[in-house]
Amino acid sequence: MRILLADALPDACVDALRRAGDTVTVEAGLTTPDLPGAVADHEVLVVRSTRVDAATIDAGHQLGLIVRAGAGTNTIDCEHAAHRGVHVCNVPGRNALAVAELTLGLILAVDRHIADATADLRAGRWNKKAYADAAGLAGRRLGIIGLGEIGLAVARRARGFEMEVRAQAKPGRDPARVARAVEAGVELVDTLEEVLDADVVSLHVPVTPATTGLVDDAFLAAMRDGAILVNTSRGEIVDEPALLRALDERGMRAGLDVFVDEPGAGVGTIDSALARHPRVVGTHHIGASTRQAQEAVAAGTVEVIEAYRSGQVVNCVNLAAAPPRTGTLVVRHLDRVGVLAAVFDLLRRHDVNVETMSNRVFEGAVAAVASIDVNGPAAELLPELASLPDVIGVTFTPT
Repeated sequence: MRILLADALPDACVDALRRAGDTVTVEAGLTTPDLPGAVADHEVLVVRSTRVDAATIDAGHQLGLIVRAGAGTNTIDCEHAAHRGVHVCNVPGRNALAVAELTLGLILAVDRHIADATADLRAGRWNKKAYADAAGLAGRRLGIIGLGEIGLAVARRARGFEMEVRAQAKPGRDPARVARAVEAGVELVDTLEEVLDADVVSLHVPVTPATTGLVDDAFLAAMRDGAILVNTSRGEIVDEPALLRALDERGMRAGLDVFVDEPGAGVGTIDSALARHPRVVGTHHIGASTRQAQEAVAAGTVEVIEAYRSGQVVNCVNLAAAPPRTGTLVVRHLDRVGVLAAVFDLLRRHDVNVETMSNRVFEGAVAAVASIDVNGPAAELLPELASLPDVIGVTFTPT
């Protein structure tokens, strides 16, 4: 396959793809406006932070897979990719430890005034009295919003500092994840308000329509005066003007790795009132940027591409969870050329759409069975389907 890496991956991963016979083009300096001209005949596009817009997807005439070398896919136009039949896959969980480490680093930096103290030292100022005013972490309460891999990793590390950790119990959550949370020492409470009643609140959710602007005036009003807000997820989750008001009026502080409208490239300028605020300790969207994390994410990226090469799609974020269907056809047939083509032609002529399907061959390669999820009046076609040449039998199970 022809693969374009628009962001750098370790040489070992590039070499692995090339050994598999892929033609790999590495252009780590590409920006979003550059991508449409570069994607051309490539079948796979790999990005870290470079934004992938509709123009790039339209320009990729052979493009079938976009891999986000990381977890968040908000920098990719996933909806347009879905409309063009392009898979968008990510590599979740591989950077969880790195993000969790930075989260605890920000909590410590805010509580112990590390950034301001360092700035004063570099300016030749000594102020032990001012910088000795810290609450400490032991016995303090941490509220976690989002109990994915990162949230759980933060919980485990916070418990190592002897913090109390709370998160919200949600109906339908995977029982295995609930068990992991309890094992990590998380107290699951019924309401968001109970989570926000904490000394520190840390955000670990993806950007979705439901989470965009989640941290608004009402959210912040439920937090304690003087509390610390930490965001190592995405800037869009926070209503920045609301947070600025809370910093100015209620003595709150913040540790932020992400900002709204932060530069799309690795190097640039940022004009952010929040980043400049004296009650904010900030970093440069580097939560996942440790060598350990980058190597793990790169290995996961190669795994996604290798699966795609073999006909499997893993970690895809833009496939329909449950395609519309009226039922499932099961067609037992002889393993001969044209049998399924005749089945599909009959379905097409009666306006029955195939949503998903699989075909498995029995031992000896004499017979096979096709399981076909359909949307349309398939039940009435059973006699005609059963009469097709080389069809052994047909059943239909409505949804």
